[in-house]
Amino acid sequence: MKACIENELLAKINNLTGLKEQVDNWKQQGQKVVFTNGCFDLLHIGHITYMAKAAELGDKLIIGLNSDASVRRLKGPDRPVNNQNSRAMLLATLFFVDAVVVFEEDTPLNLISTLLPDILIKGGDYQIENIVGATEVMANGGEVKTIDFVEGYSSSAIIKKIKG
Repeated sequence: MKACIENELLAKINNLTGLKEQVDNWKQQGQKVVFTNGCFDLLHIGHITYMAKAAELGDKLIIGLNSDASVRRLKGPDRPVNNQNSRAMLLATLFFVDAVVVFEEDTPLNLISTLLPDILIKGGDYQIENIVGATEVMANGGEVKTIDFVEGYSSSAIIKKIKG
């Protein structure tokens, strides 16, 4: 990979402090910030479609990425298949993703409470009242929306198919 491309990708991968400053700058410029999160273990068309739809709802898309330890707690000891650095870099290659931030907790509540995005997105299998961070985003004047999944795609199903 060319050094300048790799540097551009790495620049999209942030810590919370640096990202908070960037979000504040984006908001001062009048840009609408969208946030979603997940494990994104084996990137597939369902993930891409979901994130692309989320990106269309604002000007900047932030992805909160579960750390390896968080994924293990949520999905089991055999997960993730790809480590957090690989998953973060893959997400950073997507032109519609503006920032990626890894979080250690089981939920992104701290990220959402700190960043206070204009729009919080989760999959269509969630009810808005059950979305972590929804209360905080709406109390700050933001919106919470759900996006339908592309049927038939999941990292767990892909892993099961590979294992036979």
